[in-house]
Amino acid sequence: MSDYLVVALVTLLGVALVATAFGARRALAPSDPTPEKVTTYESGVDPVGDGWQQGSVRYLVYALLYVGFAVDAVYLFPWALVIRTHLGVASLVEMAVFVGVLVIALLHVWRRGLLRWW
Repeated sequence: MSDYLVVALVTLLGVALVATAFGARRALAPSDPTPEKVTTYESGVDPVGDGWQQGSVRYLVYALLYVGFAVDAVYLFPWALVIRTHLGVASLVEMAVFVGVLVIALLHVWRRGLLRWW
């Protein structure tokens, strides 16, 4: 039961630390909200009209593909550095399966036409 008490105490201490930081910022930081300060600012262009604009889902597909291949690189480069010294054939098969799944996903996305810009 003492392990749970330690976890609860650390959790409460973390919550108290965050609450203290928020309170100190609220008490010490200057606050002078003016209409110019609370206006949306985007790349030096003044906002015109409402903030809603229909966006294309294609950009989300590109972002997800980038994240998928970035994660692939994060796993592939360290693996490639130690494959000759520490890893065996089983590791080579595992990495082939991993890259194969990514290639199948890329072929699926390409076949559905999601990689076209227009």
